[in-house]
Amino acid sequence: MTNRHDSTAEPPPGFDEPPSMPLEFAAFCELHRPRYLSYARVWLPDQAEAAGAVQQAFAEIAVQWRELLGGSNPTADAWQILCGTVTEYTRQCEPDARPYHPADDDLAILHYVIGLAAPEIADVVGTDTASVAGRLRRTMLREASGW
Repeated sequence: MTNRHDSTAEPPPGFDEPPSMPLEFAAFCELHRPRYLSYARVWLPDQAEAAGAVQQAFAEIAVQWRELLGGSNPTADAWQILCGTVTEYTRQCEPDARPYHPADDDLAILHYVIGLAAPEIADVVGTDTASVAGRLRRTMLREASGW
């Protein structure tokens, strides 16, 4: 019988230990990365550019992590970092692209393009479900009045 917990066991060749990061930050990244990436891909159709923007956003979030946790709404603050990073990447990659997108448009993208329900959107952007639902309705009415 072998002891799988042998402290003398060497890691496999080529194994690089991941950089040390707080467990809660790792969990945050794992939870939000797929949705952040889906959002970035709407603005940056090139997958490498979208992945780069998300990676840059997470790097900035990591730098500010302790500050964000001390704030009133870390998820909302992280979402703002992501949006700012994606906007900056959009300006660099597509200079003729629309430079600003209102927050309500972002909610519409998350709902109508990416397919997230209001509770999922609330989790991603750091707000409550009722606020998301109301803002989505307002966006839909604003768009419908322009038809």
